[in-house]
Amino acid sequence: MKLSTTTKAGGVVLAFALAATACGSSRSGDSVTGADGSTPAASAKAFGDLPTPCGPGSAKGATDQGVTGAEIRIGYGDDRGFTSAPGLGEENGDAIEAMIKWCNAQGGILGRKITGTRYDAALTNAAAVMQKACKSDFMLVGQGFAYDEAAEPIRVGCDLPSVPSYTVGPNAGMGPDKFEPMPFPADRYNASGLAQTLKLVPEFGQSPTMVLSDSPPVKAASAKVAAVLGQLGVKVKDCGISMSQNGEANYVPFAQKYKDCGASALWTSNGPIPSQMGLFEALGRIGAKPPKVVESQWYGEVASGWNGKSHAADGLVTSLYFQPFENAAQVPAVKQYLDLVKADGNKPALLGMSATSAFLLWATTAKGCGDTLTRDCMVKGLSQVHKWTGGGLHAPSDPGANLPSDCALVVRLDGGTWKQVSPEKQGEFGCDKSKVVELDPKLSGVTLNDDRLSTRFLKK
Repeated sequence: MKLSTTTKAGGVVLAFALAATACGSSRSGDSVTGADGSTPAASAKAFGDLPTPCGPGSAKGATDQGVTGAEIRIGYGDDRGFTSAPGLGEENGDAIEAMIKWCNAQGGILGRKITGTRYDAALTNAAAVMQKACKSDFMLVGQGFAYDEAAEPIRVGCDLPSVPSYTVGPNAGMGPDKFEPMPFPADRYNASGLAQTLKLVPEFGQSPTMVLSDSPPVKAASAKVAAVLGQLGVKVKDCGISMSQNGEANYVPFAQKYKDCGASALWTSNGPIPSQMGLFEALGRIGAKPPKVVESQWYGEVASGWNGKSHAADGLVTSLYFQPFENAAQVPAVKQYLDLVKADGNKPALLGMSATSAFLLWATTAKGCGDTLTRDCMVKGLSQVHKWTGGGLHAPSDPGANLPSDCALVVRLDGGTWKQVSPEKQGEFGCDKSKVVELDPKLSGVTLNDDRLSTRFLKK
């Protein structure tokens, strides 16, 4: 399936800002995590269904920047110091800290202990952080910087390979020597979750409409989803309604307009922020209860806590590429992740699971390099990883080729409880290669070469 549409939008940034409103951070500045500390899984033989890449060994030699016979120095971090949203994305850094301790308690990577420098990009300082990392780190692992596009030319310029938790900027997402555990490339879209939702919620396939706002990222994300739905045979109804991203004084008039428009279902590319919650509550007050389908950033305690009291979004569904926490009993990797972060007194999040998967991807490849632990070896090894699940944390993806998964699952919110509803068996994903849609990268402002790499920051 091929599609021309708008660029990959900043929905991820919206999700991170949302997550930050539910937590605070007392951390400041850079911190270094060494070999001290134990974890609930210090003697683990595996992480989920992935054999542990950590343990004793006889690796030796100073083979590259940040690598000695006794140590491997990596950089990681988040935007936790952003003053407008303290704690922004901190689950990324928390997860990497937990995984470094987990790995070092087993002996490191073939005996080399891991030292991690935790950077704080504070949203707008990503370029300055990257300059520091270029001078000392072997690689970046599990980091998540919302303004990664500003740091990308520096990373590419100093040949610093990266296994990030996520990327936001389209050029960063299509950059060289970058390997995400769950890629979201600018030229592909995994519509498997939308396809499952259409079967699960028949009204969504009739004449749904988009809950729009004055936010450019939300507009772009909504346009992309509308175009993808078109490829799935669904015509989105244009109700001509848009709300302020900062909220409205009264949501009832907007709810009435959506009711009068006659849309069969609602889609929002926004997260569970006041404007969306206010609209959903107002719809209930006027007796309108259209099915609600939303982006994955709704999954979590913010939405479930609110709906547990209001019930304004009962039946709301979203698709996920990561396992929900409710499946921990069926998915050992999820339980291990939860145990690790909770042992440190930190908050679990899908962002943290992504960072955990990134660490495991990096560590597994590093073990394979043995004594010849160089950046060249890592890039070669990572480029050959074409099926990756992080031990079962998420659907199969292709980090080596920077291709998305063709799998997803759907969860539903009833009261304050999330539950997987498709596929019916908990812990399973529904997969369909025919539902991976091709996007035109030029419409996202990205020019790709024959290797599907962004040409913007490539060295001449």
